[in-house]
Amino acid sequence: MTRPILYSFRRCPYAMRARLSIAASGLQVELREILLRDKAAAFLAASPKGTVPVVVNGDQVIEESLDVMEWALGQSDPENLLYAGSQARELILRCEAEFKGHLDRFKYAVRYEDVDPETERKLASTYLLELNQRLDGQAYLFGDRIGMADIGIAPFVRQFANTDRAWFDGQDWPDLIRWLDGFIDSDRFQSIMTKYPKWEEGDPVTLFPAPPPE
Repeated sequence: MTRPILYSFRRCPYAMRARLSIAASGLQVELREILLRDKAAAFLAASPKGTVPVVVNGDQVIEESLDVMEWALGQSDPENLLYAGSQARELILRCEAEFKGHLDRFKYAVRYEDVDPETERKLASTYLLELNQRLDGQAYLFGDRIGMADIGIAPFVRQFANTDRAWFDGQDWPDLIRWLDGFIDSDRFQSIMTKYPKWEEGDPVTLFPAPPPE
């Protein structure tokens, strides 16, 4: 059987949400773990822009994480993660447009000129305060069950929180903290964070999700 190939990097939040969606869909792919500082030639041949995740499915190449999510869940969505429709997609897009840039400038301030990390953290927090308000009285971003917005956004909130977890936990967003901790501690998240060695041409195939033990 020829399976789709997923080029991934364990710690990348974009790749995390792709793996979460693929795992939830019930699809199985060939996982190729990439080191971003030493990218495999086959990966760059498939996607010259050199960022993960990338799915290669025959002649089809999917190079954006949101597209990978919709590709996987569009084929199979047994948990109905797509239940919030365009509203969930819009909240994810706003995470990328309004939050991720400030997150990067806060976490990696030395890479940018004339950036004040505290200002960037404050600007990023505006979006997080909105998420906290949305989570008031409900378990997930669009109600009482997990959806695409939760798995599409939580990896980035985790990245932000881990930059200074003591500060994050001291902020007035208790529902956001509850939601994030629930996500991090979940079997769903832990199952997609297995460590794999860097993929090399000729390596045995690694299936994701891994098949259950016999």
